[in-house]
Amino acid sequence: MPTSDPQTADCVFCRIVSGSAPATFLHQDDLVVAFMDIRPVQRGHLLVVPRRHAKLIPELDEATLARMWSMATDLNRALRASALPCEAVSVYVADGDAAGQEVAHVHIHLIPRHAQDGFGFRFPPGYGAQRGREELEAMANEIRPGIPPELSGS
Repeated sequence: MPTSDPQTADCVFCRIVSGSAPATFLHQDDLVVAFMDIRPVQRGHLLVVPRRHAKLIPELDEATLARMWSMATDLNRALRASALPCEAVSVYVADGDAAGQEVAHVHIHLIPRHAQDGFGFRFPPGYGAQRGREELEAMANEIRPGIPPELSGS
């Protein structure tokens, strides 16, 4: 469900989309924009952002989501073909405060990566412990009620 306002005045990404804040754009169309991150993790770090304000992924319509991921894929290819050091690309979305979302407007990070670049994720204690099938099924059973019937494969 998109928010009622297409943009929000106190959102830096909405100000960029509207042209009232500066950005170095790589792409602009009617649904999404892509621009360089002003505080890059690595050289070439960029963002794909919907024009319409939404804090969380579930607030976006299917066309915008599809366009965001299509553009992220095209820009991933462009990063890999660029002269920047790019052996790989981290594609990252923090969807909500607890996930580390710093700007309350949906966005996809594309971060060029290379060996020994000093960037990485820190995992919590217990990460990597293989879970039993019974525990995995129990978790899946908690998620399944929220899956629309046409997507559940049942």
